[in-house]
Amino acid sequence: MTLHSGYSKIVTDESLRERICHGSEEYPFQYYLEDIWQFDFHCIDWHWHPEVEFVFMEKGTAEFLIGGGRYSISAGTGVFINSQVLHRFEAAQSAVIPNIVFSPSLLAAEGSLLYRKYIQPVLDSPIEYLIFSGEDAGQKEFLNALLSVFALQEAEAVSEIQTVEQLLKVWRTMYENTDIPQRLCAPRSTVRAQAQLQIMLQYIHKNYSYPITLEDIANTVTLSKSSVLNIFNKNIHTSPVNYLVNYRLKCAAKLLVTTQNSVSSIARDTGFENTGYFCRKFKEVFRVTPGKYRKSGMEPDAPVRRETNAVLDMDMVFIV
Repeated sequence: MTLHSGYSKIVTDESLRERICHGSEEYPFQYYLEDIWQFDFHCIDWHWHPEVEFVFMEKGTAEFLIGGGRYSISAGTGVFINSQVLHRFEAAQSAVIPNIVFSPSLLAAEGSLLYRKYIQPVLDSPIEYLIFSGEDAGQKEFLNALLSVFALQEAEAVSEIQTVEQLLKVWRTMYENTDIPQRLCAPRSTVRAQAQLQIMLQYIHKNYSYPITLEDIANTVTLSKSSVLNIFNKNIHTSPVNYLVNYRLKCAAKLLVTTQNSVSSIARDTGFENTGYFCRKFKEVFRVTPGKYRKSGMEPDAPVRRETNAVLDMDMVFIV
């Protein structure tokens, strides 16, 4: 499989759930070979999915953001990302990450002994992610098993049964080398905050063209403004105002290449009262002026991250 080239982006719904179907209903598994540097803004932006994900840093380094943490991931490191957890990857240069996204039900039927004893405890635990650097024998065994899964996907004839066999080894070594906390009140401590965040993001996405204040955003979840600032900073490492401005700029970028509207009209339609301020912020984020961005016309033909022939899941799903 070859890497994506050119301008790429990740597509999510208003709850930040990734819209792409990973695999199919009868085989819910997908392998990707990607370079973070080739994505829009050189990052795989904030998203979550009901499937679990395993990532390997094959080349370069990247910043891995999840929950309230930010971690530098170097070559040779593996990462497990649990189901329904918001995460993001950033890179300052080429960073190649083979990765797999799959439903845990591929390993064992839900309700079966294997699922109940070895899979469900991980999904229900407070664990949001695990990082494997190969420091001990157990971690090396995990990384070798993960690399075996990737190698199978690169073979001329992909074997599903061998893939599942190796996935079970990956899961077993992870399970045996991890202290799995027992489920307490909630699967993960950040679930409630993530749900509140999604409600606020939906409000921004639906009303970005109108004047919005921090108080307006806070009122959607009946929280104080300081609590809202904390949720944004802890979960997506930015403020509500910065997120709003960047979202408006992304919407404006799309309008620049899909309409003939003037720059001032687009600025007004996306919530910017001052065209000069809009142009300054646009150049700050996109590194080009709105006019040059329009001439490039790259948005309509931009490949979507993880492009497949699968039907996109357009339903809005919340983490609860």
